[in-house]
This record gives sequence, structure tokens and C-alpha cells, in this order.
Amino acid sequence: MRIEQDMLGEMQISDGAYYGIHTARAMQNFKITGVPIHAALVDALVCVKKAAAITNRDIGALDGNIAGAIIAACDEILSGALMDHFVVDCMQGGAGTSANMNANEVIANRAIELLGGRKGDYTLVHPLDHVNFHQSTNDVFPTAVRIAAIRLLMPVTEQFAALQTALQDKEEEFSDILKVGRTQLRDAVPVTLGQEFGAWAQAVSRDRWRLYKAEERLRQVNIGGTAVGTGINASKAYIFAMIERLRELTGIGLARAEYMMDPTQNCDVFVEVSGLLKAAAVSLTKIANDLRLLSSGPCAGIGEIVLPAIQAGSSIMPGKVNPVMCEAVNQAAFQIMADDMAVTLAAQAGQLELNAFLPLIAKNLFDMLDLLGSVLPLFIGRCIRGIQANRESCLQKLNDSFTLVTALSGYIGYDKASEVAALCRKTGKSVGEIVLEQHLMDKQMLNEILKPERLTSPGAAMEKEKGQWKI
Repeated sequence: MRIEQDMLGEMQISDGAYYGIHTARAMQNFKITGVPIHAALVDALVCVKKAAAITNRDIGALDGNIAGAIIAACDEILSGALMDHFVVDCMQGGAGTSANMNANEVIANRAIELLGGRKGDYTLVHPLDHVNFHQSTNDVFPTAVRIAAIRLLMPVTEQFAALQTALQDKEEEFSDILKVGRTQLRDAVPVTLGQEFGAWAQAVSRDRWRLYKAEERLRQVNIGGTAVGTGINASKAYIFAMIERLRELTGIGLARAEYMMDPTQNCDVFVEVSGLLKAAAVSLTKIANDLRLLSSGPCAGIGEIVLPAIQAGSSIMPGKVNPVMCEAVNQAAFQIMADDMAVTLAAQAGQLELNAFLPLIAKNLFDMLDLLGSVLPLFIGRCIRGIQANRESCLQKLNDSFTLVTALSGYIGYDKASEVAALCRKTGKSVGEIVLEQHLMDKQMLNEILKPERLTSPGAAMEKEKGQWKI
């Protein structure tokens, strides 16, 4: 064991630990979720520390040997080493100070070893005087959260593009299948099965585009603003060089906020991104709900589509297969909606020059992105791509319903069409049979009106010419 000291006194730290006393106190104080800070946030924090060490070395503010050891330690961590030493709980007080100190101490102690010293000998490399030089938690942590969020958001956006493509493929595949469209769960007018998939694809397309553009909102960072955004204790050379170096290291088009006090205290950008993720979750759960309805049965329900059978559905009912992938998507979506509320509450609770609840914002935002990143590929691969159409069911339900009568009302009038519908109910005969029996139009005209393209395409209704319907 080694002894470390801070303003509150001394603590024993395991010789094998790369973290130090500040992290150890946080471990005692915040035994809350048992979940450490997100790996993407660790990477982003370490990337900020590396950029700071390079910048401070280049402007002559940090000894080259010390900076070199810090940079080498950061590179090791970024390659995946020492991750088990980032141990502070993701839910912590202090606006992210514990997470920042965890990074400072792990980097410092590994840098000390690289210089030939023993962990805890902070005369060689100090967590605050060297690793945290020209920085504050209040510009490091918000910057790291933005970097991590962008990195997690990019693949999610790509997955939404893949979902859109998968739905559009089904739109084309099912474009010739005429079926009953439903409003308020009641028979309405004919649609094609492909059109239903096309409508879902449009919603997903909007989600994809919104999330793609949301990345721009996250690019403005307050690094160099230090404690409250005024840049106290940071040199002008550092402030201007730091953003350039961070942009190079991350490969992200980051920009220094023109008014650094703004992103230091205001978290509305996270609420915006969270809200867009919630909107995407709403689209997903609507699609999943519709798929469950359309596949219901298979004998006693709607049964117009068949979802892939991916596991047995019951421990007591043989042969039962449930829409489990859709149900998993629903649950992920519900959780995302709940996470969005937590982000909203945490963002509005900030006070004056800082929001102390940014760790909660980060946790929930990353959880939302992780959920989407996990569930979207499963939804695409284990559900959407394997959906089959039950053509017979679609045709039978269309013929059994009297929804086709709506297509005739423009030709025979609403009242006559209502009478046809009533006779269909009473006799069980089809719309076409009743129309022909009542001599409301001839068979040629009826067949022309009931062509699928006329029933499902805007502007495809027949027109009159000299008082006669033009066939």
C-alpha cells in the first residue's frame, strides 16, 4: 500500500492502483449504480489530456520529458490499456470532477512509471499541475461528453440509414400487394402493403437526417474556458492552439465556442440531441407496434405479414411464436423516452455558471445511443429483412371488406355508396356483386375503377369528358 494525501487528509491506496486519492474518495462517496463512466467518455477524456499535453509542450508551458510521458501514457490508454482503473461511478456529484480526476491520476501514475518512478511520486508527474495544466473539469468534462456523444452518434445515424434501406426494399417487394388500409383500427380504403412500408421508411428517413445534423450542434466546445468559461489560468496561446490539436486528434470538426461561458453552463444542446433520439424512438415503436398488429394471429388475427420465427414463444403453448424482436424494440424505445426525461430534468437544473448534473446527462445520453446502436442492427437483421407477405390473407380481407365502396362514391354518389355498403353488410356479398346487381355501372367501368393503381395512386381517378366518364 502507498499513502497519498489531499486537503482532507491521508488515505491508503493499493500499490497496484493507477488511480489516486481523489478517485479513491469518489469510489467511497458514489456507490450508486455500480457502473463506471462510459468507455467512450474515458477515451474522450484521455484524448483531451493528450491534446493538452501536446499543446502545453509546443507552447513551452510544459517540460518536454513530462509531456512526452503524459502523451505516451495517454496513447496506452487509448489503445485499451488500464481501462479497469477508470472506476468512478457514472452517477457522481461534482459536475464530473471525479471522472476528470480519475483520468488525471491514472495518466499521471502511468507517466511516472514511464519516467522510471513509482506510482504516487507526484514530484515527477503531478495529476493537477501537469496532466490538468491549463484545464478545469468544467471545460474538460463538457468537451469530452460532446466528443463521446459525436462518436456514438455517428454509427447510430448509419444504422438508421440501413433501416431506411431495409424498409424501402420491402416497399418495392410488396408494391403489388393490395390490401385493406385501416384508420382507427377500422377498415378504411385500399392501400398496398408496400405503401405501408414506404411510409415507415419516410419517418426513419427524417430521423436519420435529424440525427445526422445534430452532430453539428455538438461540435462547439468550451475547452480553454476553464472554470466558468472566462479562461482564467489558461494562456491565450494554449486556448487557441488547443482546439486545433483536439480537432486533429479526434478527426472531428470541433470548433471553439465563441462565448465559452455558454456551453460551460447551458446544456440545451444535449436536450436537443436527446429529444431527437426520443423522436427516433417514437418512430421505432410505432413501426414495431404496426408490425405486431399486422402479423397478429396468425389464424385469429390480422395475419397479413409473417415475421421471422426466431425463437419458441411459450413454455406451455406448443407451436406459439411471438413477435419478440418487435417487443425488444418497444422496450428499448420506452427506455429511451425515459432517459430523455432525465436529460431534460438535469439540464434545466443547472444554476448560474455551471450545471452540476452533467454526469447524469452524459449517462442517459450515452445509454440512449448504446440502446439504439444495439437494437437497430437486430431489428434490421432479425426482423425487417425476413418479413414475408401473406398475399392470400391480404386479398381475402380486401374482398371480404366493403372498403372498395369508397372508391365508387365519387362516381355513384355518397348516398348510393352507403346503400351498397349496407347491402354488403346484410348479404355478405362483395361490393362488385352489389354494384352490378343494382345496375349502378357496367362491368367494364367497375373493373377500371377498381384497378390497383387507381385505388392507391394520387390523381388516378377517372375524369369526365362531355358529361361521360372517360374510361
